[in-house]
Amino acid sequence: MIRLCASDELAESRSRGFNLDDLHLFVVRKDGQVHAYRNRCPHRGVSLQWQPDDFLDDSASLIRCATHGALFLIDSGECVAGPCAGQALQALPCREEAGSIWLLGSES
Repeated sequence: MIRLCASDELAESRSRGFNLDDLHLFVVRKDGQVHAYRNRCPHRGVSLQWQPDDFLDDSASLIRCATHGALFLIDSGECVAGPCAGQALQALPCREEAGSIWLLGSES
């Protein structure tokens, strides 16, 4: 397990990015649950964020790709609008325990 951050460093309806060697990922908290994804759009393979730690649309209800505006469900990573509709972000296993958010494994 790799510790990403303290639980209180990821507020509800917020996102945060991390770079671990060759693995670029982000986490999002929605309805008290933490979701982790590889920071890579399935359409062009580009990073998703507008600026550091900014992976969500204006309503903070969907993940948005800064390059072409594709929108993804936070719970599943499924693309629901944009050129990669029907595809999905690559989910990464994570867990929240002991006051921290942990990445389970070190996929690259």
